Amino acid sequence: MKFWRTPLDLEKQLVPRGDVHILRERCKGCGFCVEYCPEKVLALSKLYNKKGYYPPEVVPSKECVACKFCELLCPDFAIFITEKERVAAEVNRGEG
Repeated sequence: MKFWRTPLDLEKQLVPRGDVHILRERCKGCGFCVEYCPEKVLALSKLYNKKGYYPPEVVPSKECVACKFCELLCPDFAIFITEKERVAAEVNRGEG
């Protein structure tokens, strides 16, 4: 995670992690979850469901931060997050 400045209590901060669960057959492929995911954890699948829509799938190299924004946006209630353990924040110290 890149901060524009380093927080004073950085060593105390823990980043939440989550597992994304997608109910493929309930999804209508609107793509809201893919478009608005802040960490770009989701992408549209190349395989379609029984209704003929392309549901999202989890991008393997990305990690969900359990913001649950996809849950709020999904009009079909086809996606939900379960929280895992929190991990220490990794900081990319850049200019600034």
